[in-house]
Amino acid sequence: MTQKKQGMTSFCQWEGDILVLNVLGKPSSKKNAIGKAKGLQLKISVTASPEGGKATDYMVKYLAKEFDVTIKDIEVVFGQFNVNKQLRIKAPNKLPAVISKQLAENISS
Repeated sequence: MTQKKQGMTSFCQWEGDILVLNVLGKPSSKKNAIGKAKGLQLKISVTASPEGGKATDYMVKYLAKEFDVTIKDIEVVFGQFNVNKQLRIKAPNKLPAVISKQLAENISS
């Protein structure tokens, strides 16, 4: 699996100033939300329907606000048309609590 190839031991890690995030997307949800970790992925729900990658595009817009970056600062490495995704977020200005906590645990272990 890709996570093992890259040596990821959690759903997120830093590569320089880039935050690499493994995501389990949940389209057509009642609300947009960053959820809990599920294995080596972070569950992220969005209200958009999964038609032609629209839910992924919507997720990127939602996450840009959550991380206080521009849409161009978020790269979808893989998973544009799949619930399993990897995102690279360039120099996030803000980190959601679940990610801050995980990154702190990554450093201490």
